[in-house]
Amino acid sequence: MTRRNVVMSALVLSAAMAGYGFQALKKPSAPVDPLIAGFSKTTVASVADAVDQIIGKRGFMSHDMRPRVEGKFVGRARTALLRQAAPENAGPTVSAKHSVEMIDTAAAGEVGVIVIENGLDVAGLGGLMGTAAKARGMAGIVIDGGVRDVSEVRALRLPVYSRSVVPSSSVGRWATVANGITVSCAGVEVAPGDLIVAGEDGVVVVPQARAMEVLKRAQEIDERETKMVPLIQRLKALGKAVAQFNRI
Repeated sequence: MTRRNVVMSALVLSAAMAGYGFQALKKPSAPVDPLIAGFSKTTVASVADAVDQIIGKRGFMSHDMRPRVEGKFVGRARTALLRQAAPENAGPTVSAKHSVEMIDTAAAGEVGVIVIENGLDVAGLGGLMGTAAKARGMAGIVIDGGVRDVSEVRALRLPVYSRSVVPSSSVGRWATVANGITVSCAGVEVAPGDLIVAGEDGVVVVPQARAMEVLKRAQEIDERETKMVPLIQRLKALGKAVAQFNRI
């Protein structure tokens, strides 16, 4: 074997070993949460109906909780709460302290739930916080209050649902008081770890303790509606399908 061939063989072997080593060192992908995977395939409306039936109370947030940056998402809730405060008690640090901590410690795929008590004219998230949430890999943000810097957040492709869009800041008006606690968001109680299901129809909260029951019921509802569609199309009427499937 010539010297040139020896060199070429060594280079090929080295490349092969490097490639093998790279494959061996690849981290295994994180296990998929079956609840999140399951709810991701259901409709928001079916989840709302399933919560009604299984939990016995509403899980859907108020009608004005709308997508300001569109995107369907499912994830576990991380919470933060703001309350109105005197200007001297609502400086730049205090006004967003717990919201920032919530985002900065969030795991990928989690959903931020920010509640601004009586704060529809106050933005709970803007471009900077949105950038941090996106960098953390959060699935989305839900705000009982306002959002600002919408064009910046839209450019991040971070789904955000809120009750209003306003240019204001919480600084000098509201102060964060806690995170990681149970909050009342747009008419629904949200505890850390609850499942948040959001889409064009709105936002639904699924209590984590009964999430599997709710998922199974939502899947049953989706399956029943799928069977109803061809019957309605064939009969060109809805009444008989409703009577047969007991579903509207």
